[in-house]
Amino acid sequence: MNEVVTQDKPTTEGTAKIVYILYLVGVIFSITGIVGVIMAYINRSDAPDWLKSHYQFQIRTFWIGGLYMLIGLILTFVIIGYFVLLFWVVWLIIRSVKGMKSLDQKETHPNPTGWMF
Repeated sequence: MNEVVTQDKPTTEGTAKIVYILYLVGVIFSITGIVGVIMAYINRSDAPDWLKSHYQFQIRTFWIGGLYMLIGLILTFVIIGYFVLLFWVVWLIIRSVKGMKSLDQKETHPNPTGWMF
């Protein structure tokens, strides 16, 4: 009567979706973006290959977005920084939505190392 129950290792696909959502919320509350990148770093090593591309994309989104924010904040003194910050918000939303779309289709991210969308 001893039954061995084997369970497949769950994918961290739900965690990847949470990271995308945290990035979107990070537009208003910046701390959630930091939590998201930490989650991406933690879950990247245990994920299947198709999901690793999403984590790589999320990590790059955080660091490239940080660069855009820094440039935007520096340039706010000459007014153009506000446009850079607006670009960053649109850029982040588009990247997160496109990432969630390919995640929902259970596909690897098409361009995890790209800088734009």
